[in-house]
Amino acid sequence: MDKENTVRYKSKRFAVRIVNLYRYLCDNKREFVLSKQILRSGTSIGANLAEAEYGISEKDFLAKVYIALKEAAETVYWLDLLFETTYINQSEYESIKSDCEEILKMLKSTTKTLSKKLNSKL
Repeated sequence: MDKENTVRYKSKRFAVRIVNLYRYLCDNKREFVLSKQILRSGTSIGANLAEAEYGISEKDFLAKVYIALKEAAETVYWLDLLFETTYINQSEYESIKSDCEEILKMLKSTTKTLSKKLNSKL
């Protein structure tokens, strides 16, 4: 699989978008509470995947991927809230939410596959 199609690569590209969104919200919208929340959850996805890569076991790897999945789900929540409170417009919302949902799908697939693999070893 080429690098651009990996969840690690996509989560890092997404984190860059989140950092830029954070700057926009702070500088242009003067919004500091929700922006900090989305900064934390949106950048945490990739950070947990980076940590998972060096997990000491398959269970450790799976645990970190699950955390990344939860952070992605939280990020969708903050994006929804930012849109519904008109801090971001519909095109901004749809674009960044689409990226996050793609990552969510990849993480769901990974956790499902690895969970089945680990459970079959029991």
